[in-house]
Amino acid sequence: MMMLEPLDAIITVVMIGLAVYLYLSKLYSHWADRDVPYLKPDFIYGNSRTMGRTEQSAVMLQRFYNELKGLNPFGGIFIFTKPVALVTDLELLKCIFVKDFENFHDRGTYFNEKDDPLSANMFNLAGSRWKELRHKLSPTFTSGKMKMMFPTIVAAGKQLNEFLGELVEHEQEIEMKDLFARYTTDVIGTCAFGIECNSLTDPNNSFREMGRKIFSTPTGRVKRFMMASVPKIAKMLGVKAFDPQVTKFFAGVVRETIDYRLKNNVKRNDFMDLLMQMRSPDEQNSGEGLLSFNEIAAQAFLFFLAGFETSSTLLTWTLYELALNQAVQEMGREHVVSVLANNNGEMTYESVLSMKYLDQILNEALRKYPPVPIHFRVTSKDYQVPNSKSTLEAGTRIFIPVYGIHHDPNVFPDPERFDPERYTPEQEAKRHPYAWTPFGEGPRICVGLRFGIMQARIGLAYMLKNFRFSIGDKCEVPLQFDVKSFILAPKGGLWLRVDKI
Repeated sequence: MMMLEPLDAIITVVMIGLAVYLYLSKLYSHWADRDVPYLKPDFIYGNSRTMGRTEQSAVMLQRFYNELKGLNPFGGIFIFTKPVALVTDLELLKCIFVKDFENFHDRGTYFNEKDDPLSANMFNLAGSRWKELRHKLSPTFTSGKMKMMFPTIVAAGKQLNEFLGELVEHEQEIEMKDLFARYTTDVIGTCAFGIECNSLTDPNNSFREMGRKIFSTPTGRVKRFMMASVPKIAKMLGVKAFDPQVTKFFAGVVRETIDYRLKNNVKRNDFMDLLMQMRSPDEQNSGEGLLSFNEIAAQAFLFFLAGFETSSTLLTWTLYELALNQAVQEMGREHVVSVLANNNGEMTYESVLSMKYLDQILNEALRKYPPVPIHFRVTSKDYQVPNSKSTLEAGTRIFIPVYGIHHDPNVFPDPERFDPERYTPEQEAKRHPYAWTPFGEGPRICVGLRFGIMQARIGLAYMLKNFRFSIGDKCEVPLQFDVKSFILAPKGGLWLRVDKI
């Protein structure tokens, strides 16, 4: 093999370096070439150098939002080398979510159906695949189906109440985030898989262990770069979004559940029953109105993934704010006691739905701490932005900075103040209808939001009725975000002083 002379080798390295520099310079001129206000990117990292290292992604995008708002309906940023449009105008947000949804029906999030089948769930799927699946699954979250699953959620709420009652007998300060995660794991395990997880009494059971693994296993920066910037290459190389151990566990649980129910003719009126009613006879393929085995497994996994972590995080932040705002906590407690007194003291479906002040408390917690703090979209074709000279070209990735909008003082005055009165009908009527979007909006709004709010409502009602929460010695104020988590979670959990009423 012919060896390069030292000078030739140096020239080759310089030429390669120059070519890479020119290529990246061209990529990073994307927004300048289109006369769109943008933030100057760093080499390779774009504007995402701090993401997951020193800054939680929601806070990073809030910073970008504050720098870019008012200049254009959207601004330009770069996530690694990929240009991203950051929405800064609520009217454009309305167009993306609803008015011109046909141009923005896909999220553009990474999935790899071949090597990582659980990633091909309804959250990630695009185009007709998403539309068909949404159509099949939407009926599973009607009020009638919710009413059927209600007793299961109440049973888990009672267990949470009893378990915490025992804990406070010998512990003054209790870590609430893990406790709520165990409660929501039990709810989802039963409703999605028909399995009694008993996470409250056995915090190391397989479901809870897998839940921790999903959210505590860090995603390497190279892997994150590939999924964000070169998804086609990532798929060719078999890059997986989820740990193979997690995939194996959930696929195995779904298989065992289906086989057991078919063999023993078990009917439970839960989410798995509803999925099995759409099961294709040929498990490798889905037909009209039918689901393959992998599709069933992926949706059951999504239900678990979205249902346990987001709801437990919501309850965690809610109790943190109530511990800081004792007057609001007392009003919430009086409201729960009053509603239950009018229903013979029973936690019925109707009584829980009528706890309107609890909804106001939860809505304000969702504003300050939206568990999913960023929404994603991608343009399906060129889109002329209304009241602007800018065009969003086909294939452009779009980020909606939910956390940033929720903390914009022009949208929510005094945004750091926790105030459930923002959600009275009178106050809501004064606000832009797309100012508060923790679940998204339009056709791609979170399909399970009713379920998530229901289990949060029940958990909070039991907590307020029987316990008083306050800040103890172990709780850091203000509570810091976990920078490594995409979900807006508190670093180190939430320690509160808990007193039995």
